[in-house]
Amino acid sequence: MYKIRPSLIKYIENSIIPQYKGFDSAHQESHVNDVIQQALELAKSYNVNDEMIYAAAALHDIGLSVGRDSHHIESGRIIRNTPQLKEWFTDNEIETIAQAAEDHRASSKSEPRTIYGKIIAEADRHIEPFTIIQRTIEFEQTHHPEIDKDNLYLKMVAHLNEKYGRNGYLKLWIKESKNAEKLEELRLIIENQNKLTDIFNKIYNNL
Repeated sequence: MYKIRPSLIKYIENSIIPQYKGFDSAHQESHVNDVIQQALELAKSYNVNDEMIYAAAALHDIGLSVGRDSHHIESGRIIRNTPQLKEWFTDNEIETIAQAAEDHRASSKSEPRTIYGKIIAEADRHIEPFTIIQRTIEFEQTHHPEIDKDNLYLKMVAHLNEKYGRNGYLKLWIKESKNAEKLEELRLIIENQNKLTDIFNKIYNNL
């Protein structure tokens, strides 16, 4: 059982998680709840503070309230400037939580600075091939509403290869995670043009 005080859970559930309703389709409440659950599960294998993991997972994308491009940095800034967190954490613990949020982004070229950052980054990956393909399509459509089907497919393929391909920038940090197995499954789909096209068409036709 996780060691998290009810007062912290109440604060996160009432004041933090509802903010995700205003974020993009890939970062709704379901996403943050998934990251929280995954992070707490991964944390079982390490000597870490459950409450810090819980708070870092809940707050890791809160910077999206400012903008997407530097949301991880904004998340760290918001965490450091949220006085309510002092009810449960020391200044040093808040700094570690902030760093975990800053270090979670998949495109980061640096290894997370702490085990907290590695756990949050790994939990944020939560690789499910079909869901990742669907979110990629939805993201491109949201940001390029004028795009036609053929170019949408090409953008999807380019993004999947850039991030998840054999030479992609995504890194995994926690050996206890199931992400490595799922990443290989996704890569095999990316490399199978017929299968990827079939999945694309099914998703596209249901949008």
